[in-house]
This record gives sequence, C-alpha cells and structure tokens, in this order.
Amino acid sequence: MPELTLEWQEAGRKKTQTISAGQPSKNPGTVRIGRDPARCDITIANPTVSGLHVEIFFSFEQEKFFLRNLREINPPVVDGRRIIQGEIVLKPDSTIYLGQIIVKVVSYVVDVSPTVFSLPEPFESMSLSLEEPKPKKPSRPTPSYQLQCPSCGRLCYYEWIDIGCRWCGSSLAAAASVFIPPEEEST
Repeated sequence: MPELTLEWQEAGRKKTQTISAGQPSKNPGTVRIGRDPARCDITIANPTVSGLHVEIFFSFEQEKFFLRNLREINPPVVDGRRIIQGEIVLKPDSTIYLGQIIVKVVSYVVDVSPTVFSLPEPFESMSLSLEEPKPKKPSRPTPSYQLQCPSCGRLCYYEWIDIGCRWCGSSLAAAASVFIPPEEEST
C-alpha cells in the first residue's frame, strides 16, 4: 500500500504522521492539513499555518503522492518552489513549508501491488471494479448527471463521490455536476 510519513516540530516536540493511499479522511481521497481540526485530518496548531492549508493525495495512475495548495494567500513552499495554485509531486525527501512550520517527507513507499482487504460496512454491497459501470438502458430516454473531476476534467459517476476520481485519484467533493442529455431513441 502506498504511504508516506511526514515529520515536523510543533511547540518544541517532534510530530510524525503517516498518510496511506485510500485512508479514511474528512475529504475522501485526500488528507487535508491545516490548523482547523473540523476540516483537517492533520492539524498543526501554529498561527502561521492556515485553517485549511494543503491536501495530499495519491494518484494510482501516476503512482505518486501529490500536494495540492488550498490557499491563494499564504501558499505552501515545496522543495524551494512556491505553489500558488495547483499541485506538485512529493518526493521521498521533499521539504514543505506551511507558514513557518517545516514539514519533511521522511518515508515514501509506493507499492501498488494488489492487496486483499475487506470494505467497511456501507461499502460491502458496492462493487469496486476497474470497469466503468454500465447504466441500465431505461425504457424512455432520461437525462442524467455526472461529476466532472476538478483535476483531470473526466466525467465520473455519482457513486464514486466517496471513492474519488478513478483516473487521477482526486476528491470529487468539489466536482461540478454535469448534465448529460438523454440519448434519442432510434425508431
């Protein structure tokens, strides 16, 4: 299972946190870091860190961890590069500045070999396959909606909202709904 470990100093104490691909979080598909415990999975209680500062996610397609900036003001600096918008690949020795806090990637493991695991209760009946679900053909054409991934722009089914985009791994929580007009029936 892909995972990375972060390390930083907070109030004179060394803190460590491991992030695994697909781990439960407040924003499925990503792990958010900031000062606000209501919105973040990893909280750093330092006034120079924004309430919701960055998020880290794993892309199974690219087999890499990425850091995405969530702030226009007070952007993070990763490996000496200010990330005003978008995302950047994290490396095994990356250094991340969140305000005045220095966060280091101290461990980085990318093993995407298949792993057998059991799904939590609500997902037991859900089929997770790499094939796109095929909707049943209705007796009459009906309009539908899908989610447009905010990162790669591909259309995703609503059923994937808790799992994330199957192409890039991004969260679909902020995805736009897209109207798909009904197909005309051929006579």
